[in-house]
Amino acid sequence: MTGVTGAWRLLDGDGVAAADGLALDEALMTRYGRGRPDCPPTLRLYSYRSHCALVGRYQDLAAEVDLDACGRTGTDVSRRLTGGGAIVMGRGQLGVAYVDRAPAGRRPRAIIEDLSAALAAGLAQLGVTTVFHGKNDLETGGRKIAGLGLYLDPAGAMLFHASVLADLDVELMLAVLRVPAAKLEGKAIAAVTERVTTVSAETGRRHDATTVRPSIAAGFAATFGARLEPGLPDQAEQAQARALARGRYGSPAWLDERTMVGDGSGSAVLKAPAGLARIHLTTHGDLVKSAIVAGDFNELAPEVVALESGLRWRRLDEDAVAAVVRGSGVAVALGVPAERVVAAVLEAGRQAGRRA
Repeated sequence: MTGVTGAWRLLDGDGVAAADGLALDEALMTRYGRGRPDCPPTLRLYSYRSHCALVGRYQDLAAEVDLDACGRTGTDVSRRLTGGGAIVMGRGQLGVAYVDRAPAGRRPRAIIEDLSAALAAGLAQLGVTTVFHGKNDLETGGRKIAGLGLYLDPAGAMLFHASVLADLDVELMLAVLRVPAAKLEGKAIAAVTERVTTVSAETGRRHDATTVRPSIAAGFAATFGARLEPGLPDQAEQAQARALARGRYGSPAWLDERTMVGDGSGSAVLKAPAGLARIHLTTHGDLVKSAIVAGDFNELAPEVVALESGLRWRRLDEDAVAAVVRGSGVAVALGVPAERVVAAVLEAGRQAGRRA
């Protein structure tokens, strides 16, 4: 990490709306890179209003969130700038945003793992021992207790997000999120409770965002040798956050960014070490008009973009699709055999053909 020791700015807050919370995180990030590259890091520890459903940067909103259920339950919806999976946030979950200059030459997963150590140190103060697992989770006893995500800005700044499960309304989560069976390795959706835990469950004491916040702050301070100084967003950050909340995070275009629409569309799920991917195709006859690969990725690999581009206006023929998959390098990037990628593309094509 770069420039992390010394005095940091510490921000807090509770009960924020989905668009407002995400917009301020992005506004804080713009201090770094182009703007004020020599300022110290900012750590924001806050909670959302109960409740908000937030999808990852590269996910398909409609595939991850039941929008009708959100309407019935009054659940706010938005899309994060960072990657990762869909989450439900409220007073029972602590939102963590860390902004700084991006360390040169570090891959996103390595940065996330570095920062996960601070969360682990904070949770240890509460009596919960955790390990970093997979691509973006903290786990205790094999169950997820925090999800992590990262965005690297082209200007040299970074935004790290985490959601710490102090408590969780599992029934509401299952109502508003579409938990895919493939992600649960064939288990029933109700088995999600076997894969997720909370600080409350692990300690036997009721916790929420406010009770875990001091420990998480202390974990960051101890891990990075930082002195946390409480502060507030400045006027420029507040103004930019208001503009982003209206123009980006509350905008239908942003919410639907990776949503496939139109007749003759189909999709297939591909489970991979790099994340659960959904391959969406829009077709005209046996031609692929457009392709989108959506998923709970931390970053959108160039090989995924190459696959999307290479499939356009190709025929849904096994040999033709296999050639695109091989040429894109996507199988290696996702960590699955090329044959499985080809099969998923062809299945999405079959689904599209039935709906045309």
